[in-house]
Amino acid sequence: MYLYLFHLDPDFMDYIEVTCRFPISQENTDRVISVMSDNGFDGFVEEEEHLLAYIPARNFEPGLLTSLKFPFDPPLQLTFSVRHVSKQNWNQLWESSYEPVRVGDTCLIRAPFHPPLDGIAYDIVIEPRMSFGTAHHDTTRLMIEALLKLDVKGKSVLDMGCGTGLLAILADKMGAERVTAIDNDEWAYSNALENTIKNNTVSCSVYHTDATAIGNDRYDLILANINRNTLVEDMPLYAKGLRKSGILIVSGFYVRDIELIHSVAKDNGMEMIHNQLKGDWAAVRFVKMEPVN
Repeated sequence: MYLYLFHLDPDFMDYIEVTCRFPISQENTDRVISVMSDNGFDGFVEEEEHLLAYIPARNFEPGLLTSLKFPFDPPLQLTFSVRHVSKQNWNQLWESSYEPVRVGDTCLIRAPFHPPLDGIAYDIVIEPRMSFGTAHHDTTRLMIEALLKLDVKGKSVLDMGCGTGLLAILADKMGAERVTAIDNDEWAYSNALENTIKNNTVSCSVYHTDATAIGNDRYDLILANINRNTLVEDMPLYAKGLRKSGILIVSGFYVRDIELIHSVAKDNGMEMIHNQLKGDWAAVRFVKMEPVN
């Protein structure tokens, strides 16, 4: 069993559990999770023969499942069964399946109940409070790997859509002079704030807001692991928020969306200099070439 919990609401315990049956593969599962998470589902349990998806009962409307559009060509045979789940102890379920993640030889992401490892340069403790960004998903690992390749000492860094604050914490541990973490989800904001304190960060500030808060601030590096539509919408704000020759690293979208992301970034004065793929997911690095007014 593998568990993905994004933003399950601890104050609203009644959920609809949808059992999704389809030909199981990592690619198929990633695509189904992506579509369902964009349509109100905020928890997933990946089991050997099916996927369990969770949505707050108050948000489940008749016809929701039949309205979902999955990007499979030819179409994938999916069947759903639904049941009501009440009074789940989500934190207990999350902790029971949470495993530490090691990225290369330098970075370890673990919960407080996991022991540290010797010889790890960046030991990051993430309290498992169900916010997205625990390094279990391919996009988060892609972002970590991309960040680890950069020299951020003395730099200013923005972690946009920070989730748990993982990338902001890593940037701080790598020597960034100023790190700003932003998320528009209140649960993620609270979790990121908790995690920055737990990791004794010295340069991190966490805000509950959105990309408009970039304003007149300028950064050497912007990290955004969100989704395709949000990246496209906010690209002008990222471009404006970068200093010339500043770096933007984005993920949270499929390989097939690289061309679209590149086109929008180029229209905003940035050029793609590197991309990295993991399964069906991509991370792309851009550099700001010219000021964007």
